[in-house]
Amino acid sequence: MRIDVLTIFPAYLDALDLSLVGKARRDGLLDLRVHDLRDWTTDRHRTVDDTPFGGGAGMVMRPDIWGKALDDVLATESLPAPAGATPAGGLDHPASAAAGGLDHPAPRRVLLVPTPSGDRFTQAVAEDLAGADQLVLACGRYEGIDARVAEHYGASPSVEVREVSLGDYVLNGGEVAALVVVEAVARLLPGVLGNPDSLVEESHGAAGLLEYPVYTKPPVWAGLEVPEVLTSGHHGKVARWRRDQALVRTARRRPDMVAALDPHQLDRADRVVLAGQGWFVPAGGRPARVTVRHGRAEDAAALAELAAFTFPLACPPHMAVQDVQAFISEHLTSAHFDAYLADAARYQVLTAESADGVLVGYTLTVLPLSADEPPYADDVAALVTARPAAELSKVYVLPHYQGSGVAGVLLEATAADLAVRVVDGVAPAAMWLGTNKANRRAQRSYQRAGFTVVGTRRFRVGDSLEEDLVMVRDLRAGEAAEVGETTRPTSGTR
Repeated sequence: MRIDVLTIFPAYLDALDLSLVGKARRDGLLDLRVHDLRDWTTDRHRTVDDTPFGGGAGMVMRPDIWGKALDDVLATESLPAPAGATPAGGLDHPASAAAGGLDHPAPRRVLLVPTPSGDRFTQAVAEDLAGADQLVLACGRYEGIDARVAEHYGASPSVEVREVSLGDYVLNGGEVAALVVVEAVARLLPGVLGNPDSLVEESHGAAGLLEYPVYTKPPVWAGLEVPEVLTSGHHGKVARWRRDQALVRTARRRPDMVAALDPHQLDRADRVVLAGQGWFVPAGGRPARVTVRHGRAEDAAALAELAAFTFPLACPPHMAVQDVQAFISEHLTSAHFDAYLADAARYQVLTAESADGVLVGYTLTVLPLSADEPPYADDVAALVTARPAAELSKVYVLPHYQGSGVAGVLLEATAADLAVRVVDGVAPAAMWLGTNKANRRAQRSYQRAGFTVVGTRRFRVGDSLEEDLVMVRDLRAGEAAEVGETTRPTSGTR
């Protein structure tokens, strides 16, 4: 196995001449080479960094210098075969093919970039890397390496790019991480440890977010441009972009960190970004992962319980309790949801499920069975003229998820699912709903989601005859306006 380390402090890696790693080098078990990044500079000061686009403290390492160095190091034609370690990918992994004498058209080269915003470096990662033909470690300094370096080489079919972090702390550079990675990988190679059984017996900032990507000069490199916002000079937009990038990166790479965020430190924009990653902030709690999925037959009882709890919350104050209960008995029991879930041609049921398996919201949509089928009531059919048209009958969330964005995401997922619900060769052209005239908050929420008022209808709940607003969203008009967060459970046809 060959390992290359690129750094501006080669002497930092002298420790690799010591102990078992040093012995493995001398015995020919490991081809380890340390390179001075400044050898690829051309100015008399041997400059490797420049100021960050978008402003901010510190310096960023230049992509053009790194590009020249990495191109040279990765251009090595002859590489020692993996030293017999079976990678985590198993026998189908390219490195395993080489180790077993199977067809191996190209060496497995891995570019490893130590960074506080990377994936956690674990023993499993070390075991996987031990099966590579070549491991190249890029030791950053200052504010890090221009993000386009990882993006550029990550687009190459001949190079795997891994960004890894040792833990939730920041060091002055990547050399310490390189020492850790080299030792963790090298000790897995056959012959390095005196007793191979040892491998079997052993165990293994203030915002609470991973750092955003960083960029420096040149503004265009390898066909990749610095994000326009960073050159805009608009400090507020730069700060927002960086915050958004940090939230997205953290949600994707370190969900444990998202779950630990202080909700009081998350503004509305933060919550919208997190909602886009499937994380929502319930009242009185920290961010929680919620998944939107199709309803299943086994959900019927839970949906009935959820519906019986949330439906009364959307009813006007004057409505009698017996009327509310009558409607629930007539439309929202477990038996009714059994029927809804069993009839996919007529009903669409989507659910919002928390990580612990609790349903926190749902939508129920009545689908047309033919392209020209009108809404079931004559007064609505006169107002909703687009065909085919689907009725958004219910969209509810539990009270502590009101205002979290769950209802908006459910609604958008419903609209997206309708786009593939073709009837007579045509997808629904419109989605309509009825909501009580007194429910102003629901009306504002629907308007932000692209619905418009087209008239009124009469709707019976038990013995109470209510007047609803009829609202329609054109599903052929492309994406609707940004969905605002609902502030209470909203009601369609109850």
